[in-house]
Amino acid sequence: MTDSSAARREANSVLASSTFAFTICFAVWMMFAVLGIPIKKQLGLNETEFGLLAAMPVLTGSLVRVPLGIWTDRYGGRIVFFLLMLSTVIPIWLMSYATHYWHFLLLALFVGLAGGSFSVGTPYVARFFPKNRQGLAMGVFGAGNSGAALTKFVAPALIVSAGGSWTIVPKVYSVAMLATAVLFWIFSSSRPEHKVSASISFSDQMKMLKDPRVWRYCQYYSVVFGGYVAIALWMTKYYIGEYGFDISHAALLAACFSLPGGMLRAVGGWASDKYGAYKTTWAVMWVCWVCFFILSYPQTSLTIQTVNGPQSFHMGLSPVLFTALMFTVGIAMAVGKASVFKFISDDFSQNIGAVSGIVGLAGGLGGFVLPILFGVLLDLTGVRTSCFMLLYGTVCVSLVWMHFSFRAESVAYGEDILAEQKLHHQHN
Repeated sequence: MTDSSAARREANSVLASSTFAFTICFAVWMMFAVLGIPIKKQLGLNETEFGLLAAMPVLTGSLVRVPLGIWTDRYGGRIVFFLLMLSTVIPIWLMSYATHYWHFLLLALFVGLAGGSFSVGTPYVARFFPKNRQGLAMGVFGAGNSGAALTKFVAPALIVSAGGSWTIVPKVYSVAMLATAVLFWIFSSSRPEHKVSASISFSDQMKMLKDPRVWRYCQYYSVVFGGYVAIALWMTKYYIGEYGFDISHAALLAACFSLPGGMLRAVGGWASDKYGAYKTTWAVMWVCWVCFFILSYPQTSLTIQTVNGPQSFHMGLSPVLFTALMFTVGIAMAVGKASVFKFISDDFSQNIGAVSGIVGLAGGLGGFVLPILFGVLLDLTGVRTSCFMLLYGTVCVSLVWMHFSFRAESVAYGEDILAEQKLHHQHN
């Protein structure tokens, strides 16, 4: 076997084991999308409390992204990924013994560490591939977001098999995480030359916030990734409340959003390479804008007086049309998650790591804040579609910001060209 074929085999093994590990980590991270429903009933939580519980793992999973990325550079992705998975095994298991609301919130913070695996796996995998294949490799690894759909298939089945007891889910997930960590260690590998000096500190990364483009990309990513995480956490409960499905059917339908939203990220990378980050992200935002506008309309019954007496009408989305719209949003967000990172690689080729850390943090924080706001709005208004009204507003902000910022940059670029031409004519 030649050195090149051995290196290719090693790279593929690292990619496969890392993608599998990330999928399991993401499934655990999204555990409360299903698990939170029986816990809500058991503890008598309101919608805001449910939103906070569902979002709590997302908080720690977001906050640890930056330090985990620095540690990956310094110590290598293999050992950091392995220890990260091991650190969540005991908290996941203890979840089955929690009895009070604060127990769940505290344990959810530790379980949320699994969500930081993205910032470990992305640079770890990329360093095993040449430049011309890194984008595809990171896209394949990013497909581990489909773990959000996996938990919607597995968790309801476990609850049903246990006679309706939810406590089996954390126990099975804990064992699965331990087994995944062992398998990852067996099939992954490391190279000493991949360890680099962690010259970029957290404070250095925060300095990048002085660039207005970074703020834009943070806002875009808080919509396409933060929105994806929030919807993935919220949809199972939405189907149960809005359409009266049981938990198994509700989770299955919710997976129609989560699955494409995770699996098709590589397609977004391809589209961004072919059409450019701006056109791709612009199209993504418009698709989301239209879908969220339709999804925002609540179930409405209307009675009007006609010459023949009262006439009643009902307007609202059927489960089929609703699921079709969510499937469309899932595809758009998958593409958008990749196109935002294409912006970063185009504009900050020398600081990809620093800017990616900030943008990833913003996206994760969006996924933390949005479910809580979903619950607050539902408690205040009693309208379930208020969650989509909020998302519609965030997309509007993105579209307006994109339009005026890129228009201003185009004008500035045109003025620079005219100035150069004028200077050229003066010299001639």
